[in-house]
Amino acid sequence: MSLETISTFVAAFFTLSIFSFLYKDNPFYKFAEAVFIGVSMGYAIPLVYETAFIPFVYRKIFVEMKLMILIPAIMGSLYIFRFSKNLGWLSRYPIVFGMAIVGMGVPMSMHAYVLVQMRSAMLPLVTINAILIFIGTVTILTYFFFSKEHKGAYGKFTNIGIWYMMVGFGASFGYTVMARISLLIGRIQFLLGDWLGLMK
Repeated sequence: MSLETISTFVAAFFTLSIFSFLYKDNPFYKFAEAVFIGVSMGYAIPLVYETAFIPFVYRKIFVEMKLMILIPAIMGSLYIFRFSKNLGWLSRYPIVFGMAIVGMGVPMSMHAYVLVQMRSAMLPLVTINAILIFIGTVTILTYFFFSKEHKGAYGKFTNIGIWYMMVGFGASFGYTVMARISLLIGRIQFLLGDWLGLMK
């Protein structure tokens, strides 16, 4: 039996073990889940060590003598104290700095999502797309204006915003389902084709 055949059988076993969760939680699913997490971490840790720690920490500090790198290196190493009951508070410092970096991204998000949308809504209303964008922006914004009760003509106007949001949410959900279905089709093709040989 060749190595490729063995690997195919192993992959089929783990695929069926994951699918067995559709029936109920069972030892096969738990075993496959544990192996997946263990293999992922076993692969990720050496990968991060070789691609991140060695070139950006070790070489910068001990080869290029850039001692300023010591500050983020020490800050990152404080995460280890998360496992300590007495010194766990030290791990809060890198978390705070991480949240600060997220806060620095707020202006970029404002530009990417708010200002670009406003600019699109301010285009001349000469095309169908510009008109639809303008109507959607205005109606959705008025829907979230809760100081006025949504009744009468104003309520009908805000209902248009609800339709816009439902179409957007539906498209996002449909895209997610399509991605998951494509993964399922790939696994079924593997089981029926590569493993059982029923498909060519």
